[in-house]
Amino acid sequence: MIAILGAGAVGLSLAGKLAGAARVYVLCRPVHADAIRDRGLLMEGIWGDRTVEGIACIAGPDDLPPSVDYIFITAKGTGTAAICEQFAGIMKGSTVVSLQNGIGNEEVIARYAGSVIGGTVTTNFSVEGPAEVRVKSASGPMMLGAWSGGDAAGLDRLIRIVRAAGIPVERSPDIRAGKWAKSLLNITVNPLCALFSVPVGATADDRLRGVIAHLVHETFAVMAAEGVRVPWATPEAYLAHLFCVQIPDFASVYPSMYYDIKIGRKTEIDLLNGYVAALGERHGIPTPYNRCIADLIRFRESAGPAHPTDEALS
Repeated sequence: MIAILGAGAVGLSLAGKLAGAARVYVLCRPVHADAIRDRGLLMEGIWGDRTVEGIACIAGPDDLPPSVDYIFITAKGTGTAAICEQFAGIMKGSTVVSLQNGIGNEEVIARYAGSVIGGTVTTNFSVEGPAEVRVKSASGPMMLGAWSGGDAAGLDRLIRIVRAAGIPVERSPDIRAGKWAKSLLNITVNPLCALFSVPVGATADDRLRGVIAHLVHETFAVMAAEGVRVPWATPEAYLAHLFCVQIPDFASVYPSMYYDIKIGRKTEIDLLNGYVAALGERHGIPTPYNRCIADLIRFRESAGPAHPTDEALS
């Protein structure tokens, strides 16, 4: 049995696929829960076009069975602590998987869960309507790795379930580094798209490349101090990957932070650039660009909602 908590575009899409391999319970907004109960979850895109029935929607921990094999948290990082508090009783004896943006969610979850698995997914998920999701593109497999507690057998079993559901997935030998590697894209692209109301492709503009380069160099310095080694040995190597692979892959996409700003919702900036700046201060590493970007997003948050559009990168 699998529970997915905080299910938006990512969680609902995950529920739709995993329902083919396990019994799935979902904590989601009432508008989605009502539609799922009425006619099922509508899925379209690269994960298949179909209507998925049999997903159980829940309103709280009392709606779950006494034991759940795996709990996925797919909520925004700003809601991690609240979800952990709400489901603390069940998490204590369960394996909890964080499939969230940003850095630091696993540390919060580890205070509540019996064991924690970290995960990354670089896929374009969007909500098209009540209980209707679209999976547009992906630039790599889901990565899952042990974070704390548990054993290798539990992680291997989860990977088999995810793979049986038809989701490309691999085991990460160092999920902490994997989370940082995934966050590099979000640190460089998401805030700029949110601040300037542009899609990912626009961040390749020559006038933004210098800012992005400084963000990357600062982040690499902080990662070195933390003992984190990502697949790119130097900032320049990652910048080449960013501009030649990642930005083209998601050129037409507006990242999730863009939508947060548009609807007046708190962003995950404190788990991205703000997190880099905080660690930089701890290690005595200057991070003026990351600190500036974090402050600009916080100020933009305070200005209230604007006008949303329709796609999200997670």
